[in-house]
Amino acid sequence: MKTLSIRCIQLLLMMGCAQALAADFRVGIVNTERIMSESPPAVKAAKRIEKEFSARDQEIKKIAKQMKDIQTLVEKEGLTLSEAEKRNKERELANLNVNLQRMQRTFSEDLNLRKNEELASILEHANKAIQAIAEKEKYDLILQEAVYRNVNIDITDKVLKYMLDNK
Repeated sequence: MKTLSIRCIQLLLMMGCAQALAADFRVGIVNTERIMSESPPAVKAAKRIEKEFSARDQEIKKIAKQMKDIQTLVEKEGLTLSEAEKRNKERELANLNVNLQRMQRTFSEDLNLRKNEELASILEHANKAIQAIAEKEKYDLILQEAVYRNVNIDITDKVLKYMLDNK
C-alpha cells in the first residue's frame, strides 16, 4: 500500500513536470498549399508563367482547331471528294496530329519545368519567412505539413503577411 502511494506521488510529479515543459514549448503549423497559391510571389509567378506560355498554348489550340476543321470537312464531304483529295486530307490530318502531339508534349514538359523553378523560389522565400517568424516569436518547432491543423497553432496567415511585407 505504501509503495502504491509513493508511485502515485511520483506519477503526479512527473505529469506536473511534463505539463510545465509543454507550457514553454511553442509549435506552429504552416499550410504549404496556401503559401503556394496565395502568397504574393506565387500569384506573380502564376501570372508570369501564364504570360510566358500563352502564345504556345494559342498555337496548340490553333492546330487542334485546324485538325477539327479538316476532320469535319472529310466527314461531311467524304463522298464528294476524290480519292486523291481524301488521301491528301487524311495525310494532312495525320501530319497535324503528329505535330500537335509533339507540341503538347514539349509544352507540358517546359511548363512543368518552369513551374518547378518558380515553386523552388517560392519555397525558399517561404522558408526564410518561417525562419524569421520562428526566431522573432520564439517557436520551438514549426511544421509545414500536417494531417490536422489546429487554428490556434496555424501560422500560415503570419507567413503570408510576412511574405507580403518583405517582398
